[in-house]
Amino acid sequence: MRSAHRRELNRAARPCPERTGVKRVAMLSMHTSPLEQPGRGDAGGMNVYVMQTARHLAACNIEVEIFTRATSSEQPPTLTVQPGVTVHHVPAGPFDGLSKNDLPSQMCAFTSGVLRTEAANPAGYFDVVHSHYWLSGQAGWLAKDRWKVPLVHSAHTLAKVKNLNLAAHDTPEPFARIVGEEQIVNEADALVANTAAEAGELVEHYQADPSRVSVAAPGVDTEVFAPGDRGAARRRLGLPADAIVVGFVGRLQALKAPDVMVNAVARLRQLNPELADRIRMVIVGGQSGTGKDYPRLLRQLTRDRGLTDAVRFIPPRSGDELADVFRACDTVCVPSHNETFGLVALESQACGTPVVATAVGGLTTAVADGTTGFLVPGHDETAWAITLNRLLTDPAKRELMATAAVEHASRFSWCHTTANLVKTYRDALARLHANRAVAGAG
Repeated sequence: MRSAHRRELNRAARPCPERTGVKRVAMLSMHTSPLEQPGRGDAGGMNVYVMQTARHLAACNIEVEIFTRATSSEQPPTLTVQPGVTVHHVPAGPFDGLSKNDLPSQMCAFTSGVLRTEAANPAGYFDVVHSHYWLSGQAGWLAKDRWKVPLVHSAHTLAKVKNLNLAAHDTPEPFARIVGEEQIVNEADALVANTAAEAGELVEHYQADPSRVSVAAPGVDTEVFAPGDRGAARRRLGLPADAIVVGFVGRLQALKAPDVMVNAVARLRQLNPELADRIRMVIVGGQSGTGKDYPRLLRQLTRDRGLTDAVRFIPPRSGDELADVFRACDTVCVPSHNETFGLVALESQACGTPVVATAVGGLTTAVADGTTGFLVPGHDETAWAITLNRLLTDPAKRELMATAAVEHASRFSWCHTTANLVKTYRDALARLHANRAVAGAG
């Protein structure tokens, strides 16, 4: 793990102004550890969400124990990240060689490890189980029945929605996942969506009970992601001071669609030759478990489009190093085919860098179209090129958007996210106790 990533995890969480009767939460994140570097493998915005909310819950005097699948013999069985936040590495299958699609075969082993850990503690040890992603939701379903506590579930992505917005040549989500998600929606005591749009998708596509769906939008750490010296950031990255820099940050996979940005920049150089020599692209990310060949194909695309000298590929980074990337860019592109939120867009705006994103999913919430950036319907390279040209040739417009972007991002805080989660936990507990009272009276 990079030192900058460690510093971000260890940064003191701001105290929560509200205390709560919830004392201990079991968070399940089976397929990816919150300690992993975002932008590589299956790690991304969900990892940040899990760790940040755990840290802020701890600041509310709520202990959080996170359960994730062990992926290395060097990982300790239990790791205390900070007071009140513990990570359990649960043995479930071989450390290497398992893709995310293989993990359902290890569901029993993972769930058994979670239950055994809880069994070593007094009865009533956990007040709530909060699962992240459908694999964890299956484990959480059994845990909630065993522990007699409410199950709160965050999907983060939904198979039916992903399949409706599938990238060309990408692999549809399997039917087994769709069935698994439907079961979790039926069994969960509360469902947490990142945006109102995702809440609507849960109701429309999964027939979720609207009264059990709440919204807890991700936040941004404005102590890390804040405006800074663009010239200094470019010097640290080895970028020309007078370049026009377009950035991408995320996993290198078809879903995130960095190829859309590459094609758009190539088209932009055709439409506006005066920009051709000044444009530089920075692509920050790593190989994803769902598209192992994608990085090679992306590099080939840059060669085919004549952009080899204009692009820099940088390994995933976090914290201050990632903030430097955002500050160095004139705009950051988020051309995903589907995003439940798009945390990268929020972090970029917090650094004062406008965003050009696809008008899909949570990006319509994360980006204020025409104010903090632009939303593009679809992935047509000419439409993207025209939008980029509109932004990159108007310094005054970029300056106005930069100011608005910082203000927009400041409205999203992890304290606010956590306060919404605490309310959801309380409501789920109240419903559970009320149902038990009715059942007892009957």
